[in-house]
Amino acid sequence: MELKGPKVKDYIAKFIVEPGKQVRLKDFKTGWAENEQMKKLGEDKSKDLLVEMLEKDRSALAAVQDLLWSSRTHAVLIILQGMDTAGKDGTIRHVMSGVNPQGCSVHGFKVPSTQEHNHNFLWRYSNVLPERGEIGIFNRSYYEDVLVTRVHPNIISGFPKDIGPDADGFWKGRYYDINAFEEHLIRNGTLILKFFLHISKDEQKRRLLDRLEHKEKYWKFSVADLTERQFWDNYIKVYEKMLEATSTDIAPWFVIPGDYKWVARTAVAEAVVTAIKGLNLSYPSVSDDEIKRLMEAKKKLQAE
Repeated sequence: MELKGPKVKDYIAKFIVEPGKQVRLKDFKTGWAENEQMKKLGEDKSKDLLVEMLEKDRSALAAVQDLLWSSRTHAVLIILQGMDTAGKDGTIRHVMSGVNPQGCSVHGFKVPSTQEHNHNFLWRYSNVLPERGEIGIFNRSYYEDVLVTRVHPNIISGFPKDIGPDADGFWKGRYYDINAFEEHLIRNGTLILKFFLHISKDEQKRRLLDRLEHKEKYWKFSVADLTERQFWDNYIKVYEKMLEATSTDIAPWFVIPGDYKWVARTAVAEAVVTAIKGLNLSYPSVSDDEIKRLMEAKKKLQAE
């Protein structure tokens, strides 16, 4: 069986990390992503256009989700990664606001529990994968195990030295496991869409300060965010390595400009809608005999 990657519109395809190519995140814009049409319109009119597109995409997503749910042939796994304050929660809230919650689940992953830590690093993620017919969203994911753990390798404990994070090939092995895991999921009917919400360091500073300037946002601020900010350059390096190693033809990464939330949310929505449409789903067929029984049931109801 030939495996194929998600089908997306040309504009969104420009955000894909080309498999096998070296990645330098400084080559990817974090601001609003102009194409020729947007350059002519300017930023303000482009914002209005994209906000309108987002509303249409929300309606379209509700429609394709209904197809996904009724056909029960595929699952959709959406992975969101990004620096602190990149907008993962807001993207989920705005893009998925119109879907039927019965067929959608969101999972965030904190520090592993003792039980989770004692299993392989993919175990806790595989336990909450979406079923066929469902959309599953991972707000952070198994990619944290080649990001945070690579910046802070002391987090990983319990491994013998010959197979632990200091061993040759440890991180390469994890990339291999992730790619194999995703290929397995795709081979079994899961569409995987991976988004890195790419913000600038200046924009992160602005968002952190915004949380400290409004009392109603104090709860969003964590001193840990400020601590991790000191490792910004380290995170950029491990993100680049991760994107290079795990952007594949069948499950590519999208680097989404994240400084302007209206750009990021619309780009993600466009990619999700067009990718699900690309599955060419259809409602379950009904046989002639079943149609006859349905018409008989209709007549009985009408006669009541």
